[in-house]
Amino acid sequence: MSPYKHHVFFCTNQRNAGSDCCNNCGASALQAHAKDRIKALRLNGEGKVRINKAGCLDRCDFGPVMVVYPEGIWYQYVDQTDIDEIIDQHLVKGEPVERLRIA
Repeated sequence: MSPYKHHVFFCTNQRNAGSDCCNNCGASALQAHAKDRIKALRLNGEGKVRINKAGCLDRCDFGPVMVVYPEGIWYQYVDQTDIDEIIDQHLVKGEPVERLRIA
């Protein structure tokens, strides 16, 4: 059993120049934004939400990507607005954001 209600992994992988990767799309900055926002909302900590960096999640065609556990829901996102929507709708209200979801 996980110590967190939601455990979120952001691919922040950086590949060699010229290769597609999540970090080329601002993944590290958006992961930091998510982490800061979760702290500001006081949703961080045991029994709540954990935001982590991950190496390559092997979903580069959809990048940038993140996955939310325990549901195993994968998202692609473009900007801070998308991250805020995932936080507000999925992590706070428990409703996946269908428009950003990937299979």
